[in-house]
Amino acid sequence: MSKTVLTPELLLSAYAQGIFPMADARGEIGWYEPIRRAIIPLDERFHVPRRLARTVRSGFYTVTFDAAFADVIEACAAPAPGRETTWISPEIIRAYTELHRLGYAHSVECWRDGQLAGGLYGVALGGLFAGESMFHRMRDASKVALVHLVEHLRRGNFVLLDSQFLTGTHMLQFGAIEIPRAEYHRLLRQALTVPATW
Repeated sequence: MSKTVLTPELLLSAYAQGIFPMADARGEIGWYEPIRRAIIPLDERFHVPRRLARTVRSGFYTVTFDAAFADVIEACAAPAPGRETTWISPEIIRAYTELHRLGYAHSVECWRDGQLAGGLYGVALGGLFAGESMFHRMRDASKVALVHLVEHLRRGNFVLLDSQFLTGTHMLQFGAIEIPRAEYHRLLRQALTVPATW
C-alpha cells in the first residue's frame, strides 16, 4: 500500500469535501469525516465565560496572528499531561507549514513577557475556518486565542468555524454544538462560496 503524500492540493480538496487527515501512532495518515460534526457558532450563540472575558479585556496576553505558525504547530504536536500521543505527525507538520506558506493555514498566538504561552492553528478556505489544534503553557492562553480567533473571523466575514470533534466538555462553554454530517455539508457548501478575508 502506497504512503499518502499530503500535498496542498490534496488537503484543500479534502477540506472542501468535509474530510480531514490525522496520523496514527505509526505516522500513517487516515482520513476522517465524523457522523456528527462539532462547530463553534460565530453568531450570538458564541459564549465567552465571564472570568475568561475579564482575562481577555485585561490584556494579560499579547495576541498575534501568523507570527509563529511553526512554533504553534510544533507545540500542538508535543506531548502534554493527559495527551502522551499525538495525531500531528512530521508529515502533518510539513504539509500544514506548506499550506501556511501558501496563505491557507493560519495561527493565533498568545504571548506573555515575550514567551509563547498558547495558541491554535487551522485552515481557511472561503468562509470556512477549520480549527485543527490548540495548546497552552499558561492558564487560559489557548482560550484567549480562541476568543480572538472568533473576533478575527467575524471581521473577515467567515461563516463556519469547524472544530471537528467535541472532545471533553471544555468547548461546550463557548457554545460549541454537534450537527449531523448532512447539515455540516450544507453549511460547508454555503461557506465555500463566501469571499471571506483572513
